[in-house]
Amino acid sequence: MKTSILAQQGVTTEIVDLVSRLVDLIPWPARRRRAMGDVALVLLDGKYRVAEDVFGWGRSVVQVGINEFKTGISCVNEISTRVKPRTEEKNTELLAEIHTIMGPHSEAESHLRTTLLYTNMTAKAVFRHQLQNQRFYC
Repeated sequence: MKTSILAQQGVTTEIVDLVSRLVDLIPWPARRRRAMGDVALVLLDGKYRVAEDVFGWGRSVVQVGINEFKTGISCVNEISTRVKPRTEEKNTELLAEIHTIMGPHSEAESHLRTTLLYTNMTAKAVFRHQLQNQRFYC
């Protein structure tokens, strides 16, 4: 499949290597994605799966690049703003409850090198204790 498209377009392996190196020089993400989309449209008839095989680019990235190239609109991924809240922030009483359950079963390190406490209690045992006291946190 990929060789027939490359043969139809008259694209040699040298051209593939050159295009791959040139696209790698473009800054990431929006400009490079758009360049990948341009290359896929011109050389591979917009086939992003073939671009994955020929150039080693992710097909979803190439697909987004094709859409960006066609529309002129850059997609913005604000992954850093998508932060999952910590469990302690969602359930403020949970940490205190765990300390209450684990406290009597904790002991200091035998060599007393640190102030940390250790316990042999498993998460399953903590859950059983929670079941007995009918406290559930979701």
